[in-house]
Amino acid sequence: MSTTLIKNATIISMDPKVGELRKGDILIKDDKFADIGPSVSATADETIDATGMIAVPGFVDTHRHTWQSLLRSTGADWTLAQYFAGVRGVMGDLYTPDDMYVANLLGSLEALDAGITTLYDWSHNNNTPDHSDAAVKGLKDAGLRAVFGYGNSNQEWFPVSDKRTNFDDVARVRKTHFASDDGLVTMSFAARGPQFATLDVTEEDFRKARELGLKITVHVGDGLWGMSKPLVQLNERGLLADDTTYVHCTTLHDEDFRLMADTGGKASISPELELHMGHGFPATLKLMEVGIRPSISIDIVTTVAGDMFSAMRALLAGTRSVVNDLALKEKRGVDPLPLMTRDVLEFATLRGAEASGVGDKTGSLTVGKQADLVLIDTNRLNMFPINHAPGAVVEAAHVGNIDSVFVAGQARKRHGKLIGVDLADLRRKVDTARDGLFERAGVPTDGSWLPRPYEAHEESEF
Repeated sequence: MSTTLIKNATIISMDPKVGELRKGDILIKDDKFADIGPSVSATADETIDATGMIAVPGFVDTHRHTWQSLLRSTGADWTLAQYFAGVRGVMGDLYTPDDMYVANLLGSLEALDAGITTLYDWSHNNNTPDHSDAAVKGLKDAGLRAVFGYGNSNQEWFPVSDKRTNFDDVARVRKTHFASDDGLVTMSFAARGPQFATLDVTEEDFRKARELGLKITVHVGDGLWGMSKPLVQLNERGLLADDTTYVHCTTLHDEDFRLMADTGGKASISPELELHMGHGFPATLKLMEVGIRPSISIDIVTTVAGDMFSAMRALLAGTRSVVNDLALKEKRGVDPLPLMTRDVLEFATLRGAEASGVGDKTGSLTVGKQADLVLIDTNRLNMFPINHAPGAVVEAAHVGNIDSVFVAGQARKRHGKLIGVDLADLRRKVDTARDGLFERAGVPTDGSWLPRPYEAHEESEF
């Protein structure tokens, strides 16, 4: 048995039984939290003096297309329709299995470095079985907690698709890599849903995924493509259930929100990306009005940053801006604010774990849960003095403040550096893969590529 004792930290636990401690200790035994309190007396293999640090649960990113890490910042100036044209119409089919591996390894390590200990990999470029296997290997080699969301091939995503999912490969991946749900990396199903596939194909997708024991996530309500009452459509086929997480939700109808709540659905908001690409304002308050406390996700690093600090701030500002704008138009003040920093930190941790199907394992600093933990160093000019710890984490901190990251009790980052990662070697592999990909695509890497917007939505229901 290995033990680690963390002393003198400011603790934000996300567990009401533990609460917030201005100064407290955390004992880790093997992969689990063994004790948390104002003072823990124990003999440990390693004792960490966390004076001047804030301990929070590991962040949970509930929706990231990790395979797009090789396209980082390419779409920083793209619209949603340009993104679809560039990524789906050009890049998706050109990925090799090795590209999938390198991209998933890069994206997973980026997440770890940023304190994201659980990553829902929304993997929707599984063009061959080798692509699927390589994507899974990238997650596992990184050493973080992850959910591999099997999400079809590139060609199966052109809307509105009547192409059936290759469930032979889904079942093979399930049997080969995820025969048990007890591993650090588990499996789910990332469905196209009624915005991107016919209702008959969507029904088959949902039912066959459930036959394999897989939870489901699906994009709904994202911009113009999401105004067709997708949950109402799913409900007509009897497909709504509490095993489903709905991504974006920005342009859903009130009836959609009610159905989501009534059937126990969960939500994933990608606030920074949604604000950039015209999905709509974050659906935070609409979700909370029906009793759903959402999770937070990054979505794509083709356009936005891959850290949770940026996403939390975008969610907070985007949500408050809607309320503040309405108040200005009505010539009144806002008191109190509709969303607090503690809420946002809860969304980024506990609610993320629940939406990813791992809430029994992680998401809070709780005795008995697996020890996923981040230590944030406040001994930097952007952090002290600490007057309001949740506010400091959400509104002031950045990746450079992360001192340590633990996943299931194992240190993955210490003293500000990832453990066992040769960044120079990784950079060479990433640059080689990127260069080959862009050369095959015949497009530049200098930011001048602006794809012609995808226009299929003009011919379809959305």
